[in-house]
Amino acid sequence: MSNIKTVGVVGSGTMGTGIAIVIARAGFKTIVLDTREDALARARDQAAAFLTKSVARGKLKAGQDEAIMANWHGTTQVDDMAECDLVIEAVFEDLAVKHTLFSKLDKVCPPHTIFATNTSTISITEIAGGSGRADRVVGMHFCLPAQLMKLVEMSPGLVTSEDTFDTAWAFCEQLGQKPVKTRDMPGFILNYFLIPWHNDVINMVDQGVAEPADIDLAVKTALGYPLGPLELLDMVGMDTQKLLAEAMHDLTHEPRAACPPLVKRMIGAGKLGRKSGAGFHVYDNNKIFGA
Repeated sequence: MSNIKTVGVVGSGTMGTGIAIVIARAGFKTIVLDTREDALARARDQAAAFLTKSVARGKLKAGQDEAIMANWHGTTQVDDMAECDLVIEAVFEDLAVKHTLFSKLDKVCPPHTIFATNTSTISITEIAGGSGRADRVVGMHFCLPAQLMKLVEMSPGLVTSEDTFDTAWAFCEQLGQKPVKTRDMPGFILNYFLIPWHNDVINMVDQGVAEPADIDLAVKTALGYPLGPLELLDMVGMDTQKLLAEAMHDLTHEPRAACPPLVKRMIGAGKLGRKSGAGFHVYDNNKIFGA
C-alpha cells in the first residue's frame, strides 16, 4: 500500500484525461494541470460524459460519477501541484518540454513527491536527468485509452530508487491497473511493436492497398482486436504519431519507425484524428472514447 493521497496529472489531452479519470475513479484527489482553461474545461466535460455513460452501462452505481468528479480539480497554475505526492506528466514527446516542466515542478513540489512520466519512447534516465530529483523519477506508461485499458508499463531509470519504484508500483495496483516492469528501452514493450506496425498500416493506406475501414475490419475480425489500427491511430492523433515515430527513429534508426509522408500531409490538412473530428475516419462529436 502506497502513502500517496493527492496526485497531479500534467496535460489534459486524450492521454492526460484518461489517466486523470483512472486516478479520480480510484478515489484519489486529482489535480489536472494545463496551460489553457479551454483545454481543462473540455477534459472535465469529457470525463463527466464518460462516467455518466459508465453509470448507464452499469459499470458504476448511480451517483458514483458525481462522487468521482468531486475528486477532479483543474488548474493552470504550477504552484497548485505543491500538495501532490505524485505527479504524472502526459505532455508532448519532447525531451526539452519534459525537462522544462519537471524543473518547474521541482521548485514547487516537496522533496518526497514522485515524478512519473507517461513517455513511451524517450529514455526515463534522460528525462530524470533534467528533473532535479533523478532518484524520484519513474516511467508509468498507461495504455490508450487509459480509462478502459488496465496495462501500465513501469520503467525505472538508471538512478531511480527502489523505494520510488515500489511506491509507484503499489499506487498503480491501488488504481486497479496491471503493472508490468520493463527496462528503460525505446518503445518499452508495446510501442516497440506498435510504432513500426502503425507506420506500415499508414503506408498501406497511402499506397492504396485498402481503405481504412476495410483494414480495421480485417484486423478486428481476423485477429480479434477490439480496435482497428487506424481507429487507434485516430485516437492517438497524427501530431502525436509524428512525434512518436520521429523519437523512435532517432533512437533506433529502424527504417520502419520513420514517420510516413502521409502523416505529415494529414497534419497539414488538419486531419489529426478524433481531436479534430477527422483522420482516417470521420467523427461527429468531441466525446472521449467510451462515452
